[in-house]
Amino acid sequence: MKLQRFCLICLCFWCLNLKSEQPETYTPYGLQNNMPLFYEEVKEALCYPMAWENQGNSRQLRQKNRFRKWKKQARQVLFDCMGPVPPPADNFDLLVLNQEKREGYEGGRPYQAQKIFLNITSFERIPAYLLIPDGEGPFPAIVMLHDHGAKFSIGKEKMIKPIHPSPAMEKECYEWSVQCYDGLFTGDYFASQGYVVLAIDALFWSERGSAEGHDYNRQQALASNMFQLGRTWCGHITNDDIQSVEFLSSLPYVDSGRIVALGFSMGAHRAWMLAAASDKISAAVAVCWMNTTEHLMTLTNNQNKGGSAYSMLLPDIRNYMD
Repeated sequence: MKLQRFCLICLCFWCLNLKSEQPETYTPYGLQNNMPLFYEEVKEALCYPMAWENQGNSRQLRQKNRFRKWKKQARQVLFDCMGPVPPPADNFDLLVLNQEKREGYEGGRPYQAQKIFLNITSFERIPAYLLIPDGEGPFPAIVMLHDHGAKFSIGKEKMIKPIHPSPAMEKECYEWSVQCYDGLFTGDYFASQGYVVLAIDALFWSERGSAEGHDYNRQQALASNMFQLGRTWCGHITNDDIQSVEFLSSLPYVDSGRIVALGFSMGAHRAWMLAAASDKISAAVAVCWMNTTEHLMTLTNNQNKGGSAYSMLLPDIRNYMD
């Protein structure tokens, strides 16, 4: 009996040792930091067939007609990845709700500040801020594209000082301007330098937020619901920005050949998306948001957390362009 017990114990130790020597044939999990373990393989497989640098050799790329042809094709790919968008409005039906005269900002010229409503598409009528400099036009214009910042209670008010704000909103806007814009309301600054300035709320911010209140986690729900409706949140935001440019170019005091897109952070994403989507943008300023998939899709980048990333996500675009 003792011999049998001894042999059994030896057999158990031998089996344990054999098990420990077996090579591990799989990883007992599939994700790390919200990324699939095979994310590097996926990145390596991306070849961006519609990228400009993949359209031929250096001599061919210098041909202007080749660039124009590529630009048209690439823009259509962008629109396809944006998904369907609301039809344009029959007319913008501009309504000025409130206005006030403002003295020169930071030493510049006086200008008029207006709280307006316009039909941004046939689906939505939205509020916006419009600044018009004193003097004779036509003036150059800027589409001011607000940031994300996980700050949803204000949007357009991040760029343009609001008209008759509540004390709480006035404090909130000022603190945000100090945190992100060196204490300046960027739109007001450029209006005092002779630019017509327009700022709208992106869907989910300020007066286009949720009836149930501002909640960070609602972003993923909105994005999911847009997907299930055959749309994209990012595509909707971009289309609204395109229509903002159309509205500006329709104003008689705006020089439609000199319209600029300017934004910081998510606003920068909106700026270069808008520049890619509209020929009416003559210049774009994208501050602190431009990168490649190679460096965005890592285990440590903020882009892999979901949430805010949905506002700047176009499904399928990376199968064509970075």
